[in-house]
Amino acid sequence: MTGATRAAEATTGIEVPATSGPKTIRRGAVPYPVVLALLAALVVTAATAGIAAGSISVPAEQVWGILLHHVHPALAEQTWTPVRETIVIDVRLPRVLLAAVVGAGLSVSGMALQALVRNPLADPMLLGVSSGASVGAVLVLVLGVTLFGVFSLPVAAFLGALAALVAVYLLARSGGRMTTVRLVLAGVAMAEVLSAVASFLVVTSDDPHKTQSALRWMLGGLAGTTWTSVWIPVVAVLAGTAVLLGVCRSLNLLLAGEEAAAALGLDVHRFRGALFTVVALMIGTVVAVSGQIGFVGLIMPHVVRLLVGADHRRALPAAALLGAAFLIAADLAARTLMSPEEIPVGILTALVGGPFFLWLMRRKAAR
Repeated sequence: MTGATRAAEATTGIEVPATSGPKTIRRGAVPYPVVLALLAALVVTAATAGIAAGSISVPAEQVWGILLHHVHPALAEQTWTPVRETIVIDVRLPRVLLAAVVGAGLSVSGMALQALVRNPLADPMLLGVSSGASVGAVLVLVLGVTLFGVFSLPVAAFLGALAALVAVYLLARSGGRMTTVRLVLAGVAMAEVLSAVASFLVVTSDDPHKTQSALRWMLGGLAGTTWTSVWIPVVAVLAGTAVLLGVCRSLNLLLAGEEAAAALGLDVHRFRGALFTVVALMIGTVVAVSGQIGFVGLIMPHVVRLLVGADHRRALPAAALLGAAFLIAADLAARTLMSPEEIPVGILTALVGGPFFLWLMRRKAAR
């Protein structure tokens, strides 16, 4: 291990994968294919439970029968009522799919941000990115902006997320080298300011229906999901994840430090600018359909690194699967814990993520 690598690990708190040498990257204790298989099984299990549970319970085997019958009638004989089929296909399936996409997108974005800014505390919500997306989205919801038609909300959320991310990064780097404390303080300050702007827009609205809609949206939730609202985030998250997988080597290089990455031929500033745009697009699109759901992008990358190591070629797919399973389970809890009332899923993720963040800060301080 080089001196630059040791310094990077001490600074970021993230194990730096080697860029050469097949035996220098620490692997997880469990073989990687087994980890992926277990995570995929976890996603399937969580999705089955998410579709089956609700005010009208549907047995798990009937859920799969309905899904298979919908794919092709010959795959399963119809023994259920049309009402149950409607509940599974048109009500719960799009919601579970959206939860999986949002969870995967936030997890992958969080892992990319932690590499781009070389900080294990980086998170879309902590860095103010989600708040920036919220301001853009609230502008559309409260003011009724329709400049881009049906794409007005995603476009506004993307622009808000990108502006917030760039502002936090520039503030953290102003006056010298970016540090963990400076980044966190800049992100928290930006998040507070943008949250205040969003709240101001809500309370000054003269339409109570728009106000209530914006408030519920700001708390984060997946209620009312339809097939129409699923496809845009699916495309954005798949495309963004594919881009990140294509630049895994460069992400690995960044963990070793800017100087080391530049010495190995990486144009750090251009690369960061391009990746910030990709991450902002993913976060903006996700926030546009789900509202602010925090800490998923902070927790999942750290859990994944414990399982498979820090090499992004292995960590990104695992993070997507774990994030999908986690948010499906969180949304299921939000729907069922206080049934028939529904808890905004953003509240549950904050209750889990807040203590985890404090533990992570304490662990980093101890180092």
